[in-house]
This record gives sequence, C-alpha cells and structure tokens, in this order.
Amino acid sequence: MSNYYLAVDIGASSGRHILGYIEDGRLQLEEIHRFENGMKDVDGYKCWDSEALFAEIKAGLKKCKEAGKIPVSMGIDTWGVDFALIDKDGNKVGHTVGYRDSRTQSMDAELSKYISEDDLYGRTGIQKQLYNTIYQLLAVKTKQPELLEKAETLLMTPDYYHFLLTGKKAAEYTIATTGQLVNPATKDWDYELFEMLGYPKHIFPEIKKPGSVLGELSADVAEEVGFSCQIVLPASHDTGSAVMAVPSMGVETVYISSGTWSLMGVELEEAICTEESKKANLTNEGGYDYRYRFLKNIMGLWMIQSVRHEYDDKYSFAELCDMAEEVKEFPSRVDVDANDFFAPDSMIQAICDYCERTGQPVPKTPGEVSTVVYQSLAECYGRTVKELEAITGKTYEAINIVGGGSNAAYLNQLTANATGKTVYAGPGEATALGNIVAQMLTAGEYDSLAAARKAIFDSFAVKTFLPQ
Repeated sequence: MSNYYLAVDIGASSGRHILGYIEDGRLQLEEIHRFENGMKDVDGYKCWDSEALFAEIKAGLKKCKEAGKIPVSMGIDTWGVDFALIDKDGNKVGHTVGYRDSRTQSMDAELSKYISEDDLYGRTGIQKQLYNTIYQLLAVKTKQPELLEKAETLLMTPDYYHFLLTGKKAAEYTIATTGQLVNPATKDWDYELFEMLGYPKHIFPEIKKPGSVLGELSADVAEEVGFSCQIVLPASHDTGSAVMAVPSMGVETVYISSGTWSLMGVELEEAICTEESKKANLTNEGGYDYRYRFLKNIMGLWMIQSVRHEYDDKYSFAELCDMAEEVKEFPSRVDVDANDFFAPDSMIQAICDYCERTGQPVPKTPGEVSTVVYQSLAECYGRTVKELEAITGKTYEAINIVGGGSNAAYLNQLTANATGKTVYAGPGEATALGNIVAQMLTAGEYDSLAAARKAIFDSFAVKTFLPQ
C-alpha cells in the first residue's frame, strides 16, 4: 500500500487538503477537504481569521481519519509576507493583519529614514511592495510598539500553523524570504538590517530549509484528530511549492504561477540584485534547495475574481472567459499593477474609471470588462518576459503556466500571442503537488527534484498553446 502525504494549501480565497500518493508509478491526488478564506474587518484592520483557519486545518485532518487514509506526513503552504506575533506563553499578540490592510501606507517614507531603497534591495534582492513584512513590522513598531514589546516570536503564517500543530517554532526558508528580511548571500535573517530598523532580533526563529522534519503532531492535536504524523516543512510559500511542480523536463522555461497573484519568473542558482533588476521590480525569492525564484509579482486573477464576485458569482470563470473572447476586439487596456486595482471598493468601477481617465472606451458588459482584464494581463506577461530575458541574458523557449489560472484557456492563448512563445498549461494543482513532492523527497520516494518533476509531467495533463 502506498504512503499518503497531505498538503494543506491555503490561499487568499480558499484552502484545501490534498492527499498525494503513488499508484502504478504515477502520482495521484485526492481532495479531502475544502474551505473558504478571506480577510475580515476587525477593529479597523483587514485581518485573517486565524482561529477559524486552524479549526479548518484540524477538520481536514479528521476527514483523513474518517476516510481511513492516514498521512505519514503533512505540511502547510500559504501566501507570503503575513505573520503572527506570539508571546512567551505561545498566545497570539494582536490581530493577524492581512497584506491588503492600509497600515503600511507611507511606511516607505518612514523606512527611508533608516536605509535607502537601493541599499535595501541590494541587501535582500526583494522587490518593493508596501505589504512586505519589513513594512508591516515598521507599521507595528511605529503605531503599536506595545505589541513588539510583548512578542517573543514572529512566525510567518504557515510557520504559525505548524507551531499550533506541533508546539515547535521554526521559520521555513522560502516563506521567510518573502518578507524582505533575509540576506540572499547568507540565506539567513539580515540581523544588521534589524539593528538599523530597531527590530528585536530575538523574535526571529531559526530558519530551516524546505524538506526539514519539524516534528510530530502534539499530543493534544493527535488526540483531537485521531492520529499522529510528521510535520515536514514544504516550500511553505505557495509560489515556492508551485514552482517545484513546474514540469519543465530539463528545458529552461519561464513559469507563471497563476492564481490570485501571477508570479512570473525563472529559476536561478544565484540571486540577481542589480540596478537593472531593481528598476524592473524583479524579486529574488528563496526556493527549494536554495534555488532562487527570480520573478515579478503581477496582480493576477485577483482582478477577475473580484469582477466575478461583483456580478454576484452568477458566471463561472469559464463563462467569463467565453464572454471575453466574444468581444476580444474591445481595445481598452489597463496597467494591472496600478494601485487602483490592489483593494478597490469596486473592481469594475476601478477598471471603468481607469479607462475613462486614460481616454479609452469604457467597458459596459461582463465580457468587455473581462477582456480588458485578460488582454491587459497577457500584455503585462509579454513585457515581463522581455525584462527577464534582458536581465538574465538568456532566451527562454517556452512558458509553463501552473496553478488554477492554467485552466483559463483564453488567457493561455493570449499569453502565447503576447509573448510569442509556446505556452504549456498545467498542472492546475501545482501548489499542492509541490508541497507533496517536498515531503516525498524527504521520505525518499524520489531521489531528486528533477525526478519528481518528470513524475509530474508523466502523471498530469499538460496542454499546449502556440502563438497565433
């Protein structure tokens, strides 16, 4: 009987428990549990409901027990940059504030009192995003210093849930790098930077590589869910896991991890922290085995998710794609990375206002709004490919799109057209797959990441889109 490995993949809008196992030489996946997620307004902040999320994590474990499919190990991946502060008794200090909260506004000006943006990028290789952990912590230090005084440990979101499951604290490498607080040369926290900013050094736990065994479920959790298993740290940043599942088959390709965000980049062995990469707003996030994910954070499907929600979810994403394709000649485009679209009260209105302000036709139908989003995204991908090739000095043969967005055939075709490159789409469950593969590598199911990627290629359908 094959061993089961459990990936708990929590995104900004939903989470799921996926069991992975090998059967007849092929990787198999089985969804065990799915649940909703999202930020809520609490005391004037946009917050994650960490208690509800932990309850859902345990609910999924109980379903494994009910199904008689007990995993030998599990690991959690989530979005990046957000964190929880923990006191000496292991209790959360303050709220688990989300990255779309406004508390970091003007924190770049505050940060410039301590270090320039150029020096910061040179030290961390991470693109400027006002929601990065470095700015969030500065907001806490500036506006709520009492929280830092009470805190004994800072745990990034997946690290926090691993702690609740095991009672053990650690910082997983890939999620740590998202916060702009890790030095790519030392692959450790930048303690000199902490001194400059006045961040207490003691709150940052030891960094561990993906694939590390954290420990077993605590006795209390094991009793509640009905079994115990190992916690193996995956690439805990969801993009880090997704990139592990890119079935590139040895050919150097650009990848797009396509979900709420589009993370578009290449895999490198050394970080690139140059003036050119900073100007292009490219980032060096840590990956499995100390690889670097040299990429750009692009607004992604958040825009179409928001549009769909504003239409009362009466259209599926497939229907929005179809309607967009019917009016594909609609000419208007938006800058998908403009701040207008980060957290607007109405995404549709933000798109219409942008078009009106820039002298373009204003979309009126769901199809027109959707085609503006999809066409604008594809054109952004086209520009980003050129930047990646110019800075790395390489020409890439193809683009691998993984994650939920790989199912958007219309967008995949637009991407092939805009980049002039062959697009390979799939697998859709890349994040969960990467999480599971990290556990399998630790268990010895595969002897290398290359072997695991070949298994993914052989096990899951990948569609091809040629430029037109």
